[in-house]
Amino acid sequence: IGFGCPKKEGTASAHGEPLGDENLAELKTNLGFNPDEFFHVDEEVYDNFKDIVKKKEAVYDEWQKLFAEYCEKYPDMKKKWDEYHDTDRFKDIFDDEDFFSYEDKPEATRNVSGKLLNKLAAKYENILGGSADLAPSNKTKLSCSDDYSKNNRGGRNFHFGVREIAMTAIGNGMMLYGGLKAYVATFFVFSDYVKPMARLSAIMQIPLTFVFTHDSIGVGEDGPTHEPVEQLAMLRALPGFVVFRPADYTETAVAWAYAISSKNTPTALVLTRQNLPQLQGSSKEAVRGGYIVSECKKGTPDAIIIASGSEVALSIAAQEELLKEGIDVRVVSMPSMELFDMQDEAYKEKVLPKNIRARVAVEALSTFGWDRYVGLDGEIIGMTTFGASGPQSQLFEHFGFTVKNVCDSVKRTIR
Repeated sequence: IGFGCPKKEGTASAHGEPLGDENLAELKTNLGFNPDEFFHVDEEVYDNFKDIVKKKEAVYDEWQKLFAEYCEKYPDMKKKWDEYHDTDRFKDIFDDEDFFSYEDKPEATRNVSGKLLNKLAAKYENILGGSADLAPSNKTKLSCSDDYSKNNRGGRNFHFGVREIAMTAIGNGMMLYGGLKAYVATFFVFSDYVKPMARLSAIMQIPLTFVFTHDSIGVGEDGPTHEPVEQLAMLRALPGFVVFRPADYTETAVAWAYAISSKNTPTALVLTRQNLPQLQGSSKEAVRGGYIVSECKKGTPDAIIIASGSEVALSIAAQEELLKEGIDVRVVSMPSMELFDMQDEAYKEKVLPKNIRARVAVEALSTFGWDRYVGLDGEIIGMTTFGASGPQSQLFEHFGFTVKNVCDSVKRTIR
């Protein structure tokens, strides 16, 4: 390192510090440049680049000619090419009744996601992707297609192996090529391995879709090594990155519709292993990031409970218990903090009125980030330690994700 600069060569300072005028002049001299010239490009370099441009232009013109001939010879394939590159082709998903129709029974959002993904893939042939050796668990295998391999380039199921960072880099590359809508998947706890490439997705505004399953201590018996805690806060901290933690079928459908139609924003779906009930009040308003999923009975709520994912149903159960005691609360589902923060002030005030300071946030992951919604007078029921090994129901009770604990927290904020 620092070759050509004797005083800096082979030292860390050649990497981490400016050379300085004297060392820079010495380096230029040793490399055969005029030390008094700055930002100088030799004519030989210009000539070399002109030759390169000339050669590349010939290759480009030849490709354009070949492509034009191809389009004329194969009009059906040209039509498909145009469809693949039409960034508005997914805009009607939000109005697709079949996409939003579901069977009213408890179901894990990872299972719901798998059904929705396959609905999309059956309709749009340019959707493709895979998992880091976890497709059966992530529910990301496309039933309408074979596996991609050296012998089957038309396969849309990719087996990336246990290589999360490489998987995400490949997904970014698929999206950058154009005409494709790619997704990648793994357990949520392994988003730590995904993060460097997810960060590049955000920096480069690549609308790659991330499917993360086994989203909380609800993983259960695998214990703290496989139970996400801090990962959700990490992803939410990425600028230009949208995270959904949906509570049921409808919210998961909204998440997929948003992700697949996104033009420049990477989107993550954070999904449960355990079954969740379908909520009566869930709606497409989830696309606004946060909305009133269960309103109070009177005009003004005594308190507001804010939750995401599996804790929304828990919060509604607590709402029902509190009403028996004469405490009338509103429940807000917040599947995406990022989208809620993008809403205008009038909408945010409608959902979370500033004058209602009695607020409780409930989420079975790190409490980090919820302070801005509950304020100084509110409380957060979340994870401040790592998880434990045990059945999901026992873990939720152990860590305080119970109706009683939510009710007690609400009562404290009202006092």
